[in-house]
Formats: sequence, C-alpha cells, structure tokens
Amino acid sequence: MTKSRAAVFLWFDTEAEAAAKFYADTFPDSHVEKVIHIPDGVPNAPAGSVQLVEMTLLGLPYALLNAGPHVQPNDAYSLQVYTEDQAETDRLWAAITGNGGEEIMCGWCKDRWGYRWQITPRILMDALSHPDPAASARAQAAMMEMRKIDIAGIEAALRGNAQA
Repeated sequence: MTKSRAAVFLWFDTEAEAAAKFYADTFPDSHVEKVIHIPDGVPNAPAGSVQLVEMTLLGLPYALLNAGPHVQPNDAYSLQVYTEDQAETDRLWAAITGNGGEEIMCGWCKDRWGYRWQITPRILMDALSHPDPAASARAQAAMMEMRKIDIAGIEAALRGNAQA
C-alpha cells in the first residue's frame, strides 16, 4: 500500500482476496497491492491462507481482513461512487448487483459480501443542491422512487416534467 497514514479497514469472513480482486476489476483507480498470508504456527488459523489484502480502491487505501464471521457489514458504512453518465452508472450497478449483490433504494446497492455502495451520478448531487428549492425537492422526490439512479428522470424532475 502506498505510504499513507490511514486506510479504510473492511472485515471479511474468508473472502477478502476475492472481494479485492472484484473491486480492482470493477472500479477505476483500483488495484491489489499486497496479499499477506498467515504464517505457520498461528493458533486457529490455517497456515498459508489469506489474512490481509492491501489495495487501492477508487484511489483510497484499503485493508481487507479475513477474520471470521464475528462482524458483519451494516448500513453504517457505505462507499459513494460518483459517476459521470448513465453508461458508467449502469455498468457499476450491474457489476455489483449481478455478482451476487442486491438492489436497494435511492442509488444504493449491496455487494455479495454485504458492503453497501452508493452509485451516484454527479448530476444527482447537483440536483439535490439546486438553487431553486422546488427543483431540488422534485429531484429528491424522483430519487426516492428509484433503485438505480436514472439520470433522465432526475433531469426531467429538475425541469418539472414527469419522467420520460
């Protein structure tokens, strides 16, 4: 991992390496940097199995630990990924939900390991902070009805039109 003073730490049961490879293959500016294996002599741990994966995920340092089923991901952590257009939104959404994940509402989805992602077109963030409160409210209302964010629907809401 690059010489960073901090890393986001994610707990996995046994699939940290598989998750790291999936994340690296799916998201831009992402790659696995180091896989650390459990040495001989560690109690209750099979020697040679993956203990920790260090990676860069969307340009940020991450450490993925295989530490058993004692801790499960929950809604307190999610990673918001900003997208530039509908094609990128669709690609990332399909990668996560199509690999054993599930759709949630408002641009959220969950990967097969239980971690939450927010696949968020930048235009949605612009719409939610629109200077016209009525336009912002319409965009908010449109988003609340969506699973994957539909940029055309958000744009129509900003204009005051029904979704196309």
